[in-house]
Amino acid sequence: MKILITGGAGFIGSAVVRLAVSRGHEVVNLDALTYAGCLANLDPVADAPNYRFEKADIRDRAALDRIFAEHQPDAVMHLAAESHVDRSIDGPGTFIETNVMGTFHMLEAARAYWLAKGKPEGFRFHHISTDEVFGSLGEDGQFTETTPYDPRSPYSASKASSDHLVRAWHETYGLPVVMTNCSNNYGPYHFPEKLVPVVILNALAGKPLPIYGNGANIRDWLYVEDHADALLLVLEKGQLGRSYNIGGENERTNLELVQTLCAILDDKRPKNDGSYADQITFVTDRPGHDARYAIDPTRIREELGWRPSVTVEEGLAKTVDWYLDNADWWQALLDRDGVGERLGKTA
Repeated sequence: MKILITGGAGFIGSAVVRLAVSRGHEVVNLDALTYAGCLANLDPVADAPNYRFEKADIRDRAALDRIFAEHQPDAVMHLAAESHVDRSIDGPGTFIETNVMGTFHMLEAARAYWLAKGKPEGFRFHHISTDEVFGSLGEDGQFTETTPYDPRSPYSASKASSDHLVRAWHETYGLPVVMTNCSNNYGPYHFPEKLVPVVILNALAGKPLPIYGNGANIRDWLYVEDHADALLLVLEKGQLGRSYNIGGENERTNLELVQTLCAILDDKRPKNDGSYADQITFVTDRPGHDARYAIDPTRIREELGWRPSVTVEEGLAKTVDWYLDNADWWQALLDRDGVGERLGKTA
């Protein structure tokens, strides 16, 4: 299968590219290489004969039409998006332009290509989204595929909008789509402004480990390589017009997650004195911080037979090992705009 993957130089996108290439798929990676894009994420497959890279912006319809015509993909996996909630608080416009208008242009370019090819039966447009579109949970319950949308941040609102566009293009134009909404990802190549890499890198540098509020916010943590595996499975076997929630079945409070990372670091690279947990610092919460996310993965488990392969403790240990072994990768990214700064403080 030849797959056009948007955002393939990002964290999740590059994991999908690496896995798809390793499985023998032909992959065309379309990425604008914004601040969070990193071609070094693709070093393991950069010279593979079944891999191609196209630098382009999903808002550029002419570029999209050219790429579709030149590469003739059998399927699209649309991951390109602005994804950092804190950045969306400081600058929502970019999120609307990329996540909403960019998805619109992707849908229209895919639809034009699909029609020109005579509506091939096997074509798929897989839209990858987030559980944040569902809003915030209380102490009980989980998000299902039928949970009403209730986004609380500019980021989640922009992703909710893109989800609605994809559904509308399926219902109105018959575009063959599948959709997924995932829980919080972590793992190798995670851009160093998100919680897990921030904690690892700040710990190693002897800096404070910032936790919003009292650390009681709960997330369901999904190892990125498990997520990539699930995404390819949905692309190949998911029912058209259907959405699938992908979760790690690993709920942890932010404080528990940070404490687990500290314990792993204490074991793998102990400090001269004390524990990395001594560096934990509670900071003012961000505006609109959702209390809890939790995925009900019943549909993908029962229909497609997928479950995550690692616990959060196993996945975090793998992640710490990767960061300890790849300082050249993350050191180069720490100098990028805004990385290491506190973002999203605007009330």
